[in-house]
Amino acid sequence: MGNGIAHVFAQNNFSVNLIGISSAQLEQAMNTIKKNLSRQVEKDLISEEIKNTAINNISTFTLIKDGTQHADLVIEAVTENEELKLKIFKELDDAAPADCILATNTSSISITKIASATKRPSQVIGMHFMNPVPVMKLVEVINGYATDKNITNTIIELAKQIGKIPCEVNDYPGFVANRILMPMINEAVYCLHQNVAGVKEIDTVMKLGMAHPMGPLQLADFIGLDVCYFILKVMHEGFGDAKYSPCPLLANMVNANNLGIKTGEGFYQYTPGSKELVVSKRFR
Repeated sequence: MGNGIAHVFAQNNFSVNLIGISSAQLEQAMNTIKKNLSRQVEKDLISEEIKNTAINNISTFTLIKDGTQHADLVIEAVTENEELKLKIFKELDDAAPADCILATNTSSISITKIASATKRPSQVIGMHFMNPVPVMKLVEVINGYATDKNITNTIIELAKQIGKIPCEVNDYPGFVANRILMPMINEAVYCLHQNVAGVKEIDTVMKLGMAHPMGPLQLADFIGLDVCYFILKVMHEGFGDAKYSPCPLLANMVNANNLGIKTGEGFYQYTPGSKELVVSKRFR
């Protein structure tokens, strides 16, 4: 997600500082960005000049204090781990200029809770991009309890500047996108768990019957089963409603480290470079 966010801002002529935990990680990130920009050139979506300008717009840093000391906006895009995000926002609050806006790309964690780690809660906001960022148009703009309306308006206009369509929402578990999406994915897992139908059949019903471009089980693999599980846990704890409780099959798959595309196996099996979907041997 961080790669994609940096890519989109740099492509739209913003100066971007990409901060990672190591030089090796940053090198890999830049290679991914270059590859994705080249793909856009091949599809005649952008020119070679725009590609080169975008690459030159990105600088890399391994320390937060070095990458944020002159920032107008910081967008955090680490894994969905509340403790880690709180730690990072405390560090960002100490390092970034006083007027800098601090945004999080969280898909479920409370913006208000994240803002509590800072001395500037009125300047903390959610910018939930969809994956893959260079392709997907939506950005959920999420107000925390103390987010200043002027900050919200600034982020909405900024999202439009980078070619996105912002939707303003308020700070409740799962926001809008995942509050609706994750129960659907969870119900699809329950259908498999209770032997209502197989993996391909469940996905086919949703693709052909509901006009979804991707079935819910394939989508879960794409998102990451651990991410789906975590978001459901956040909503279950936040609302206290059993309907958000993760399916036991989903919990078992996460515990077994079958997380989808990123581990090579989830509900489907994945071969690097191949788009063919093979149902995991566990469900045959």
